[in-house]
Amino acid sequence: MSSAGAARPLPDRLLLFTTVALCAGGLVMVTSASVAFAYNQHQSTFYYAERQAAWLLIGFVALFVLGRIDYRRIRPLAPAGAVAAGLLMLLVLVPHLGVTVNGARRWFDAGPLGTFQPSELGKLAFAVFVAHWVDRNAQRMGDFNQVFVPFAAMLAGVIVLLLLEPDLGTSIIMVGIFVSAYWAGGGRLRHLILIAGALGLALVAVTLIEPYRMSRLVAFKNPWADPLGAGFQATQSLYGLASGGWFGVGIGHSIEKYGWLPEAHTDFIFAIVGEETGLIGTTIVLALFGLFTYRGYRVALKAPDAFGSLVACGVTTWIAFQALVNVAAVTVTLPTTGIPLPFISYGGSSLAITLLAVGILMNVSTQSEKVGWIRHASIDLGRRHGRTLVPGDRRRAGAVAERT
Repeated sequence: MSSAGAARPLPDRLLLFTTVALCAGGLVMVTSASVAFAYNQHQSTFYYAERQAAWLLIGFVALFVLGRIDYRRIRPLAPAGAVAAGLLMLLVLVPHLGVTVNGARRWFDAGPLGTFQPSELGKLAFAVFVAHWVDRNAQRMGDFNQVFVPFAAMLAGVIVLLLLEPDLGTSIIMVGIFVSAYWAGGGRLRHLILIAGALGLALVAVTLIEPYRMSRLVAFKNPWADPLGAGFQATQSLYGLASGGWFGVGIGHSIEKYGWLPEAHTDFIFAIVGEETGLIGTTIVLALFGLFTYRGYRVALKAPDAFGSLVACGVTTWIAFQALVNVAAVTVTLPTTGIPLPFISYGGSSLAITLLAVGILMNVSTQSEKVGWIRHASIDLGRRHGRTLVPGDRRRAGAVAERT
């Protein structure tokens, strides 16, 4: 065997660099944004920073472990993983098992590490399962009864579980994960339009049912109409972003984090990034997410088989779409949804599981390096024929695996 054949394939180093840079910046910003709240709540200035660092370590260990395991090996576990995640999302609703915070029951108590949110695990489990399911049905993606109806039923079931918690923000991200895999796998546009219409009606219904969602919508339209009430968080977020100017007030010098901006170290940490590092800092963060998205979809296009392409597409869409929705909410471009900024916001289970997903993405990139560009054997991104471009891509991927 030649030395070139024996050399260990390298993962996408730009993707890894982007992930490390976002996590490092996130740890700095969580430390800065949480000091006042941590001292008031726990009499420990670095209470949240210490837990974030512990989860960060767990996440990177998981990333490097999963990065060395062939992603095809997780495929047989996809159905069981989806069922397990669904059961955990159901168990969190049981009194005395789930932890209730601000009227929502979304977490389990994780002891000294804080809390664990099963829906975060659900994002990864369902991303892998939907990739597996779409690939299995690749030759009949245009079939309404045999493919679209089961797909819509699965998506509806997951959304119902999330709305019972309630967690509208994660529901939106889950829709992005499901729909991206369905579309990339060859799903029909008219089916997606049907899903969009049904989801739109459902969104209107859940907004009208819950008064707090209606108040968020009203505050989104004009947060300055009630700046000390429903519009308080939105206006304080904008004040923080605006006061940062070009270069910010400096790391650790935020005013908003001293009780003015609710959820300053979690969902609205981007406002603190803007206040302390200015337009330059927020632009760097957005550029890093843009680079991550580009490299993630590049991995999807270079994957050696349809399953790898769909997993990479689902994971990349999840992280990119969640970042987009979070930033849009902080800048009052969208109503507040209550989801964290990936890699940056405080949230142990969210951080660790996102890094776990990046580990799978890194492994797909490693497998891609083995076989080079196999775009024609990947997913149907160009022509909407309801099938993969090359029907035998799974057989060919198996042959490639044997040769390597």
